[in-house]
Amino acid sequence: MKQLVSNCRLVCLIACLLLGSGTLGWAQEKADSTQPATPKKLRRSSADSLATPYGTMVADSAERARDSLMYTRLKTRMYKRNLTRQLYDALFRDVYNSRPSGEVAKIEVNPFQPYAGRIIGKIYVQRLGVFGNSVYDTTRRPMNWLERTGNNLHVNTRENVIRRSYLLFQEGDPVNPTQLRDNERLLRNVGIFHDARILVLPRLGSRQFVDVYVITQDVWSLLPDGGFSGFNNFQIALEQRNFRGLGHQLRNRIAYNGTFPGQKTEYEGRYLIPYIGKTFLTGQADVVLLRYQKFLSVKVFRPFLNPDTKWAGLVELGRYWLTNRIITRQDSAVMFPLNYYYSDIWLGRSFPSPFRVRNPEDRARIVVAGRVTTYDYTRRPDVRADTNQLYQNRRTTLFSIGYSQRRYVRDVLIYGFGRTEDVPYGTVASLVTGFERAELGERSYLGVNFSRGQYIRKAGYLYGLASLGTYYRSGQREQTVLGLETNYFSPLTKLTLGQMRHFLNTRLTLGADRFTNEYVNLNGNNAFGVGNDLLIGTKRLVVNYENLLFSRLNVLGFRVAFITFANFGLVTFPEQSLLAGPLYQGYGLGFRLRNENLTFNSFQVRLAYYPNLPNTPSAFRFAFEGVPVLRFRDFDINSPQITPYE
Repeated sequence: MKQLVSNCRLVCLIACLLLGSGTLGWAQEKADSTQPATPKKLRRSSADSLATPYGTMVADSAERARDSLMYTRLKTRMYKRNLTRQLYDALFRDVYNSRPSGEVAKIEVNPFQPYAGRIIGKIYVQRLGVFGNSVYDTTRRPMNWLERTGNNLHVNTRENVIRRSYLLFQEGDPVNPTQLRDNERLLRNVGIFHDARILVLPRLGSRQFVDVYVITQDVWSLLPDGGFSGFNNFQIALEQRNFRGLGHQLRNRIAYNGTFPGQKTEYEGRYLIPYIGKTFLTGQADVVLLRYQKFLSVKVFRPFLNPDTKWAGLVELGRYWLTNRIITRQDSAVMFPLNYYYSDIWLGRSFPSPFRVRNPEDRARIVVAGRVTTYDYTRRPDVRADTNQLYQNRRTTLFSIGYSQRRYVRDVLIYGFGRTEDVPYGTVASLVTGFERAELGERSYLGVNFSRGQYIRKAGYLYGLASLGTYYRSGQREQTVLGLETNYFSPLTKLTLGQMRHFLNTRLTLGADRFTNEYVNLNGNNAFGVGNDLLIGTKRLVVNYENLLFSRLNVLGFRVAFITFANFGLVTFPEQSLLAGPLYQGYGLGFRLRNENLTFNSFQVRLAYYPNLPNTPSAFRFAFEGVPVLRFRDFDINSPQITPYE
């Protein structure tokens, strides 16, 4: 038995190191109260806690104390035997910020408001390690040598990079509570930080000056990937999300298949530089040399980072060599080469809205923008008035005017597994118009978009989107599309095994007067959960339900959530009513793993049952797959867009 336990321990340690989780054990939360530290003490030692009455609401809540007591009793019982001790260490580890209590629950409170107008004296930056730390309690330390080793191997984001590229304020500025809250959200959304927090502390003996402390915790940024089926078929990929602590992203992937005719080696490369200096411009270059897709692309862009951003825009240039694949209505695939030059330029300007709003924090804006997009083909199939119209040489010029009103609230356990999530809510309404000059003649475009999102007290969050767009040529409509979408998630429900949410999403797409070979697929954006070339049409309706139970289990640093789901879909062509088509169905269950300290996708294992898919030998599907982290639909306005048909 001792030998078995020793082997289990060795296996757990090796797996943990390979996964980069840096933890096997359970870090008991501190339930005792932490006293506020003075700025002088904070400056002397970065190991001191940056605690304030505002922050200790999270670390010292009675709910956390009860949970800590429960886990302590369980730990005492399981530590009596070596085998159960190993089991406990492998499964349980407390995670901060994992329940709607304390600070995160007070989503309507801006903690910086009491300091509005006071002058920022000094800005201090504290960078925490990837493993074993928390922005909500900086006294936490790595619990074992694996966590310490992981922190030593990782290069934290450089302090001068944080100051130069990610802060919206500087020393000598008056405190703007809304700006500080925006800056917290910006730090959390850039992708290189697990979490971020900004604290304002009054300077002792001064009624005018305050000091600002910026606390960041990196995520593990090195992402190896690959596969090996022999020296004749393998791939190697390495992605660095925070190259040398500069915030730059570097990706390289090489694949080789010696048995494949034609091109045997594939390559993908990307280099991205976010938020260059204080301009908040991002530069990106891509080189992709795959068998059926090759392109070179460079772009520089700046979005509307927050409602106060005045200017945004993009310049993108690309050269593409593709082998295009189209599924026809006769259930056959057509392949043909497609080469073209692509350019995209847009510029937008934001103005304060003249309309009154109930809450000044809504910061309503009027946004005007213009965009020019060009496709210039050098190789393509024959283009005629009744076929292959998609491949015309064309230049599209669009203009938009829109109204945007948005705010953000903090919540947890929605798409993340414990990290702070900034949920946008508000309203967007926009009008898009313009014209297209193409080989088959000139035509005009008109589109409207409206979206609204709102937290409903004790009922959850509801988002709705409606968009309609069409071209006009000689008074006749072309490529019309109507899109309706709703997303809902329920409040967290606390259960014995963890916390649970319900998700319900619907998406309706109706196309009319579309070009030949223009279809939508039932699994567009992976909505239905399984792909099938026969599930195409011009009209589509997809309904998804998912139940997610965020458990208290932790396997080698990965949080575990259990899922059950049901998917329903309809897809038909114009000659048939959408509701008259067969109702495709899918049901399943599984579990999802995620380590928020890593930048990997979530891992998902699921068993699904699709009873009526066409040309499918088995109704059951088993999958082990990566699930990208979902993002909320924001209520900003960027470039003028053609209503997508996808």
